[in-house]
Amino acid sequence: MKKFTRNKHQGMENIKLIADSGSTQCDWIVSENDDIIYQTDGINPFYQTADEIFKIISELLSNNNLQHITSVHFYGAGCSFPEKKETVKEALSRCLPEADIEIESDLLAAARGLCGKEPGIACILGTGSNSCFYNGTVIKENIPPLGYILGDEGSGAVIGRIFIGNLLKKQYPDYLYKNFMDYYGTSPQEIMDCVYKKPFPNRYLGQFTKFIAENIKDSCLYDLVFDAFVSFINRNIIHYDYLSYPTYFTGSIAFHFEDILRDACLTHGIWPAGITQSPLMGLMEYHR
Repeated sequence: MKKFTRNKHQGMENIKLIADSGSTQCDWIVSENDDIIYQTDGINPFYQTADEIFKIISELLSNNNLQHITSVHFYGAGCSFPEKKETVKEALSRCLPEADIEIESDLLAAARGLCGKEPGIACILGTGSNSCFYNGTVIKENIPPLGYILGDEGSGAVIGRIFIGNLLKKQYPDYLYKNFMDYYGTSPQEIMDCVYKKPFPNRYLGQFTKFIAENIKDSCLYDLVFDAFVSFINRNIIHYDYLSYPTYFTGSIAFHFEDILRDACLTHGIWPAGITQSPLMGLMEYHR
């Protein structure tokens, strides 16, 4: 578990634990000591049971002496549906039985963390992708993301899926194929097993964006990421009737490929109002 230092803010009677979770990583922050961001494995009730989520949360709390929390605001991937919210709430209630608990989607986290209480278009580009128009209070419109098989354009999982398919079908130069296999110490058979037989194939595919980022000067990889972002814009953002409002992006893919994202946005006359790795600090301000 990692900790990162941020600006310090001390002390509130209501001790809030705020979480922003994707499928790969969950970031946590406590209102009484917001100079520390805790990181755990991602939490997604589409892929995990209440028991599995309980284990992640209980280890976080016990390892960092956080049992004094009085309220929790948990925002997560897979938390758009009532039954999935209940899965996460069950796990949190077992860990913090006296706390007030709010479970909302990672998309609302992006909207609140990026836009605050002003209207705007909020977009997530991480392991998965999503977008919405937020009126400053609630999400008014949302193009369904559909997951990494049917949708999730511009996400790490989809970029990784397209990349590995092209790589194994010899669509890229031989040196890229060799460098990739050496970099990960893997083989086509192991890749197939991880994608089709093991859990969290979206996480597995998303990890390949690290190799892509380190080799982004290769034109075929730049074009891959650029085209993925254009696809996200075409299939998501331009369908909103609110393009006069600011458009924001958050997530690891948006952050690490910021220059390419800006290039893709310019093809549609969109100027991002902000690109962040995480909405967590914005959420802390929202919940003050």
